[in-house]
Amino acid sequence: MYWQEDDRKNDVSMSDKVVDLHYKIDCKQIPTRHAWELSQTLYQALPWIKEEPEVGIHQIHGATSGNGWERPPDGELIYLSKRTRMHLRVPTLRIDDARELVGQTLDVAGHSVTIGKMATKKVDPVSTLFARYIMVQPGMNEDDFLHWVANELKARDIQAKKLLCGMGHEIEASGELIETRSLMIADLDKVTSIALQEVGLGSHRHLGCGIFIAHKGIKAVGETEDKSHFTGS
Repeated sequence: MYWQEDDRKNDVSMSDKVVDLHYKIDCKQIPTRHAWELSQTLYQALPWIKEEPEVGIHQIHGATSGNGWERPPDGELIYLSKRTRMHLRVPTLRIDDARELVGQTLDVAGHSVTIGKMATKKVDPVSTLFARYIMVQPGMNEDDFLHWVANELKARDIQAKKLLCGMGHEIEASGELIETRSLMIADLDKVTSIALQEVGLGSHRHLGCGIFIAHKGIKAVGETEDKSHFTGS
């Protein structure tokens, strides 16, 4: 008897297409609604970003709620610590270009953000992914959202096994409000995990939407440091 398991979906280690960049920053405070302003100032500092759909610009977040921090209401200020980082996901071929940010001072909604040392991190094929913001259509409820996600994944030949939707947030962009929800996807094989992190889900990646990052797993949602993503904090 000849029996061979199909392990191709787990025959992958890291992505060779995109990489995560982590920048030290010097910034005391920043508005909670800063996604649009951050994208615009990065377009000025690194003009090629605007033409790169694979680039993901994460919004700047404070320390986790595990250290006693909860996200202030929209429209207020986030007070940042020295440990706060600015995160970008860029094509691997753009690493050297992105290093040009180091030493620059960006104006984000009237607040100075000085960019320090840059570190690179390869995208890891973890089984559970999390996106803080996924764009949704106005008025779409949780069931509608999950149904849309499942259909989007199915169109990519991805069978969704475990999806968990979080609370919504609004992102202000050029005077308009974009509705979003957080999303966790679990039980992914390595190939699918890498593909989702490379391509994302939905639009507005330059506003922080549709960017998947590694997560501990669904069981960890009950832990203090992860609750904020699913309670709207």
